[in-house]
Amino acid sequence: MNKTRLEAFSDGVLAIAITIMVLEIKAPHGADPSQLQPMIPDFLSYVLSFIYLGIYWNNHHHLLQASRQVNGRILWANLHLLFWLSLIPFVTRWMGENNFAPWPVLFYGVVLFFSGLAYYILERTLIAAHDLDSPLAQALGRDPKAILSIAAYALAIAGAAWIPLFSCALYALVALMWLIPDRRIERRVAR
Repeated sequence: MNKTRLEAFSDGVLAIAITIMVLEIKAPHGADPSQLQPMIPDFLSYVLSFIYLGIYWNNHHHLLQASRQVNGRILWANLHLLFWLSLIPFVTRWMGENNFAPWPVLFYGVVLFFSGLAYYILERTLIAAHDLDSPLAQALGRDPKAILSIAAYALAIAGAAWIPLFSCALYALVALMWLIPDRRIERRVAR
């Protein structure tokens, strides 16, 4: 199957998620800049989530550029990923609106954990649909960065009940780790 529709649909879902997130940020009712202060948690949640969605969009693009075709299993694996990513606006709002309280921070981590796991499943499904010596398989290998990210999310979830800001710091650390697109794929595709 051609991968163009999969890419277009995924781009659309991510664009809608980002749009929903920004529309959830309500402008203050007054003109005094001090009225922006209560919005800081909302804004910080939005920034972190925007970065995450941007990272997923960027790496998803690279992943599909290295793929030749898709099949039904890949479509379902991609839909699984999009399901978890579509929950990011909800947990973003909940976390920001409640000033990084333990439960919202924990559930934010749950969504990130399952998003990371779904992305890893998509990677493995794409590799299985291609030859073991394909550029995609050779570029990704076992993907220790993805496994480390999933482990960090699990640690952040476990710690959210006691130290939610530690969990938020872990979420930010994982985002920083992924900020630069996966160059392994770019190098393999360029060859």
